[in-house]
Amino acid sequence: MIPRLHQRTHTPHDPLEVALGRPLSPTEGLTEHTIVAHWPGLDHFTLDDERKSWTSFEWAEHVEEALLEHPFAASPDDDRRAILHVDVRLHPEDRELTGSEWAEVAHRLTWATGIEIPGKESGCRWIAVQAQPGRLDLIANLIHLDGAWHAPPADILRRLADQARRIEQDLGLIPARPTTQPSAPTASGQLASVLTQLADEQTGPLATVRGLVEHTAHRIARQPGAAGTDTAHRLELIARRLHAIQQDLDATAAHLVQPRAVAAPAAARRTAHRRV
Repeated sequence: MIPRLHQRTHTPHDPLEVALGRPLSPTEGLTEHTIVAHWPGLDHFTLDDERKSWTSFEWAEHVEEALLEHPFAASPDDDRRAILHVDVRLHPEDRELTGSEWAEVAHRLTWATGIEIPGKESGCRWIAVQAQPGRLDLIANLIHLDGAWHAPPADILRRLADQARRIEQDLGLIPARPTTQPSAPTASGQLASVLTQLADEQTGPLATVRGLVEHTAHRIARQPGAAGTDTAHRLELIARRLHAIQQDLDATAAHLVQPRAVAAPAAARRTAHRRV
């Protein structure tokens, strides 16, 4: 099980589309087989039958609500990107998990990140989406209902990785491959490192640009008039293209460091040819 922390965003719409693997729909309802877990406080506000008919847009609005109620809430370093997105992926040969097992995975990940504190119902709103084989997406709003900001722990990636190892053991899953001892950097490895830094979801320059574009689109979309809506849509398309570029850079970096088959020395090939 491999956890991945995505760059935070201003709205949950794009992360939810990534989790579903398709655009959001104002008509398609998401069942409990897709939304396998959610913020416990939701049980006090809605009935089970009501949630079963919620569309993907309505689930996104549910996660976003605290952000809309507290538009000026920000982190200690004045970052207003309040939507946290984490996904975990199983080994390709792992067995299929049941709905209750996916729900357990979701809750344990929220505990590891501090998004949910067992017994506390007034914390962050979050949903867990299981829409693609072997994958679970956790989408959370870091703004509490009272407007307080939840700061994720500085070692959130280590906590996610540690929890993933415990989940693998408890559920009998195939463990992630152990990391190998780093070797001396090669020219390809150094170039791959540069591409990886460019595409980094947390600190890369493309991530910064993409975040600014998404923020601008979000603000323009709230202005009245068709012109604003059209401009916001164009900016969203630009943000998606930037995300595609980040993914292409990641794939190129991975290709650079893949081991290549070593050709037999010329002398050995000539000797083998004479023996035929």
